[in-house]
Amino acid sequence: MFDLSSVDLLDAFTRELELCKLKEDEHVVVLSEPGSRGDYVAAAFGAAKSLGAHVIAATVPGGNASPSDSTRTGSGPGLTSVLNDSTAQDLLKSADLVVDLTQEGFIHAPLQQEILKAGTRIIFVCDAPDVLIRNLPQEGDKERVLQAAGLLKRSEIMRVTSDAGTDLTVQLKGAHPEFQVGFADDPGRWDHWPSTMVLCWPEFSDGQLVLAEGDILLPFKEYVRDPVTLHIADGHIEKISGGAEAKLLESFFEDADDQWARSLSHMGWGLMKSADWFATALYGKGELMGMDARAFAGNFLWSTGPHPVLGRESYAHVDIAMRGCTVSVDGTDTVVGGRLVED
Repeated sequence: MFDLSSVDLLDAFTRELELCKLKEDEHVVVLSEPGSRGDYVAAAFGAAKSLGAHVIAATVPGGNASPSDSTRTGSGPGLTSVLNDSTAQDLLKSADLVVDLTQEGFIHAPLQQEILKAGTRIIFVCDAPDVLIRNLPQEGDKERVLQAAGLLKRSEIMRVTSDAGTDLTVQLKGAHPEFQVGFADDPGRWDHWPSTMVLCWPEFSDGQLVLAEGDILLPFKEYVRDPVTLHIADGHIEKISGGAEAKLLESFFEDADDQWARSLSHMGWGLMKSADWFATALYGKGELMGMDARAFAGNFLWSTGPHPVLGRESYAHVDIAMRGCTVSVDGTDTVVGGRLVED
């Protein structure tokens, strides 16, 4: 029997590559590892070919340099077979667009910045098929994320509060606002399908974060069951208290044996209106990267570990997505009680 699973994905991948402004005669590399989805490789290859691009499908050996399990978590540095192979790196640098179908990507690897500096665009794709299709980006999403990033850039203070007890003050000076919009349309641009969010990389934040029931811990892909309080001073977690999830986080940071494990990394809020908060509960952990939680419209997303602005390289990357927060930037509310402020 023929395997036609990629046919249902072809339209979505074609639309995605159109959003990435793929032009006729550009060069595309579809990068995969043995564990990547074959239907994604076929759909990406077919979509690029149908748009008139020159396309190469490159499969490299699996294996991650991270000392801990990291498949589909977004915390790893990428594949060792690419990190240690200049020929593979040269191939990626020579492409106009790389469709990264590996299970970790190279999000936190300095190598990715080298590839982007060559002018290569990278779109990373890892979530389940219906998650991709449901969250297929629209052109207008870019204007929304650019407006949010612009607000962060011209502001000094972000304050995050919640009825659960969160009260965090963040210094935005030098925080390098960024965004993800779900497509990579500019030279030297990396992005992630699906994703619509704004984020920044602050150095200093103070106060406390209180995780409420139903907030989501990533990469564990677990919902919080008992409240967790994290005391923050100068951008570092000084104390964790609470129930089972507090012990989980404490053990993770201890076991990481990483000097930056308790240091806050990026933070911001989601703008992806099609995201489903409950997707984390509906799929196996190996099926999802977890972008529904990370980019959910009106969430507050914060993380620990790597910090490219400050030169902190770390494998101890935790993303925590919170609902019910109010996010205010220089007195302008962008999220109120977990709901996105539209204007």
